[in-house]
Amino acid sequence: MDRAMLELYTDFLITSTRLATATGLSEVTGGQISHDKVTRFLSREEYTQEDYWKLVKPIVREIERDDGVLAIDDTIEKKPYTDENEIVCYHYDHVIGRSVKGINLLTLFYSGEAALPVRYEVVQKKEKYLDAKSGKEKRRSEKNKNELFREMLHQVHFGNHIRYGYVVGDSWFASSENLAYIHKKLEKTFVFAMKSNRSAALSKKDQSQGNFMPISQIECQPGQAVPVWLKDLFIPVVLVRQTFTNEDGSSGTLFLVCNDTALNADEILNLYKKRWKIEEYHKSLKQNASLEKSPTKIVRTQQNHIFASVVAYVKLELLKMNTSLNHFAIKSKIYLAAVQNAMAELFSLRSRLKVAVATA
Repeated sequence: MDRAMLELYTDFLITSTRLATATGLSEVTGGQISHDKVTRFLSREEYTQEDYWKLVKPIVREIERDDGVLAIDDTIEKKPYTDENEIVCYHYDHVIGRSVKGINLLTLFYSGEAALPVRYEVVQKKEKYLDAKSGKEKRRSEKNKNELFREMLHQVHFGNHIRYGYVVGDSWFASSENLAYIHKKLEKTFVFAMKSNRSAALSKKDQSQGNFMPISQIECQPGQAVPVWLKDLFIPVVLVRQTFTNEDGSSGTLFLVCNDTALNADEILNLYKKRWKIEEYHKSLKQNASLEKSPTKIVRTQQNHIFASVVAYVKLELLKMNTSLNHFAIKSKIYLAAVQNAMAELFSLRSRLKVAVATA
């Protein structure tokens, strides 16, 4: 890895307010770094998860602790005008309820003394097939996101040996296979959101007899933690219900399950709130680390740009730890300095103009 170029490129991603192009970086350096050198940096070799771990391992060792929280979530980097390939393709966006064209990024995010991604995966849809319903050619991944999630957990737990105590996630990652893996294989506590129609029984006996009901029908008052047995899960969990009001005034209900039956409702809710850190990460990655600002066209350069954007986020997090400024405040401070320099340059040009006019 060209560490000097990675350092320069990631700084460029943090400071840039426009498209992150090779030409743009070359211009910023006054031509000292050529356009071709930037292009070679992005295309010469593939930067892997092993490369990323080498970079963040020293930081993780400083911030990890036994009650650390691992959160799982994904986001889509929209690419509506980029040619389709195995990573730029159509992915279902559960936020808007339809498929969009872009790059699907799956992240395992750690919250301890600081917050940063410890592993990420770019969803690859290499297989092409003919959809029987629409008759159109589509793409699919060899592994679904739940399988990738378990592989990521396995690597972080058994490969990287990161200290943590909890795994949290929304209902899209709350499959019985995932919950069983976390409980039995990793021996960790999980807190996951559940869809309201998820089937559960009120006792082990009811579970064995197939007497299930949607969790929305189970008597569970706010502040209560009710023992239930989910369908296809061999362990008891506690169910917590929370009602909330949206910004538009509408109300909603959140259902959570946890495999530590000794925890109360407030403790479970507080653990799940730590999942919000990964939402902040997605927002900062896109707005402060130029994730969506690269016009790269081929898979390797697109993946290497994502690698650099994630590293840029980590640099912002380190700055946050040392300055007590959040990522957006850091970006605003950089932008203000840039505008001040632009104003000074304008005043300089204007003063020269006055001199020229006076001389004439």
